[in-house]
Amino acid sequence: MGCRVTEPTSGPACPANSLIDAPGPALARKLSCTMVQSVELVLDEAAEAEIRRQWRALAEAGMRSPTPEHRPHITVAVAREIWPRLDKTLAALPFEPLPIRLGGLLIFGARHPILVRLVVPTEDLLTMQRRIAAVVDGCPGVPSNMCPDAWTPHVTLARRLKPEHWPAVIDAVAAERDFATTVVGIRRWDGDRRIEWPVAPGGGVHG
Repeated sequence: MGCRVTEPTSGPACPANSLIDAPGPALARKLSCTMVQSVELVLDEAAEAEIRRQWRALAEAGMRSPTPEHRPHITVAVAREIWPRLDKTLAALPFEPLPIRLGGLLIFGARHPILVRLVVPTEDLLTMQRRIAAVVDGCPGVPSNMCPDAWTPHVTLARRLKPEHWPAVIDAVAAERDFATTVVGIRRWDGDRRIEWPVAPGGGVHG
């Protein structure tokens, strides 16, 4: 299946991977980047608690981790605008809780490095992303790194890392083992209005 990349041809460009490593409320603060709407997978409570613990450990080590009001998630589609009528199509997609595994650490980008935890790709996870990407395909501002076969599933841990942060990263989270979790829902994020809403079970706001 193809993917129609519709990144803006004028105006400030979004840094590579910035569209998928800062979804949710963080996207709205990327004023130089025009793509602010996304579709995201949310995780079970045990995984949320573990990721939040890692956020706290990194923040205590001096890194910029997501704040407590954020919910850990995996971004599966991004566009400058996701047409409202597509919510019904997204809600109609087949969805069942999906077992996945959170794996090792990765670094995205060079200018403003971002620390993420890889989500181990499985055929079921890739199929889910392909289905969602097909719905969003054609919306304005779809970046190439969100197309099927170019997407890197991950959960963001910290942003704007500096070389002096590497020892602290290793001490804080590098020794953590892979762990199993479950995708329990799908949500939409609209950075223009700064709101989120569920499109599949379990995708709503969760404190």
